[in-house]
Amino acid sequence: MDLSLALSTILSPVVLFFVLGLGAALARSEMSIPEAFAKGLAIYLMMSIGLKGGVEMSHSAITSQVAMVFGAGLILSFTLPLLAFAFLRLSSKMDRIDAAAAAAHYGSISVVTFVAATQAVKYSGLESSGYLVAVAAVMETPAIITALLLAQRGGAGTKAPVAGSERGELMREVFLNASVVVLVGSLAIGWITGEAGMTRIAPFFVDPFQGVLCLFLLDMGLSAGRGLRRGWRQLDAGAVSFGIYMPLVSAGLAALFALGIGMPAGDAALLITLAASASYIAVPAAMRLALPKAQPSVYLTLSLGITFPFNLTFGLPIYIYLAELVSR
Repeated sequence: MDLSLALSTILSPVVLFFVLGLGAALARSEMSIPEAFAKGLAIYLMMSIGLKGGVEMSHSAITSQVAMVFGAGLILSFTLPLLAFAFLRLSSKMDRIDAAAAAAHYGSISVVTFVAATQAVKYSGLESSGYLVAVAAVMETPAIITALLLAQRGGAGTKAPVAGSERGELMREVFLNASVVVLVGSLAIGWITGEAGMTRIAPFFVDPFQGVLCLFLLDMGLSAGRGLRRGWRQLDAGAVSFGIYMPLVSAGLAALFALGIGMPAGDAALLITLAASASYIAVPAAMRLALPKAQPSVYLTLSLGITFPFNLTFGLPIYIYLAELVSR
């Protein structure tokens, strides 16, 4: 692995702002970012990355390789929760409900990790395609369906207490949650308006992007630190180690897909990162409706408190290196 690439990723401003927030929260600092402002930052980032992806898609046709990447994303999102669930049940003391809820996070994706990966790929000198934004949107929800099926498979013919009476509300949350709507909508707008439309709004959506990302990751560091402080006592050693090795397992499987499809290194790095990331926005909202007995302090501490920091600091250089290996 290129040590300079790893250092440039770890020592980049966006990662260091995340570390600042994490350290402040662990030290019990009173630093905070208003929730409404943080949500606005998240919407801005998703709009920006969606618009850029749509513009890139307007430059190229949908090929058989692109279709295979979409298929790979769907397969990974449906199947990774099965592996995650098996690992959690074998290596930790989690019950079926908590394990299913946590597994859903590891089949879905983290948009912020994806955004950080696009910057890391750019810093490494690789090029990526805009359609990967659409792949990210496609991978948001299938894992939730798999997790619900896992939770319903109770022992001795019994069923887990899934909130079936709220099924309509759950479907709306799964398919119309803010991240999916903003990503898909921005992607479509970027595709329709093309380069000319993007030029008009570039001073707002292109130039300030890095600064807004730093602000958002400062808030994510604060959230991750608070999650670690509150939830670490409920996680045994097996669950904590899962939060680190599961992204690597997912990355390895995605790398095999990238190798089989023949993806270029930049695109492969983003697909690998998507598979290795863990949701902490869309899936928690769905789990609150579908599996109300699952403990947020467990699945949020895993995805946001352990996996997200690991991916941001150490994972991204590994995934880029892996992508370069399978693309040679």
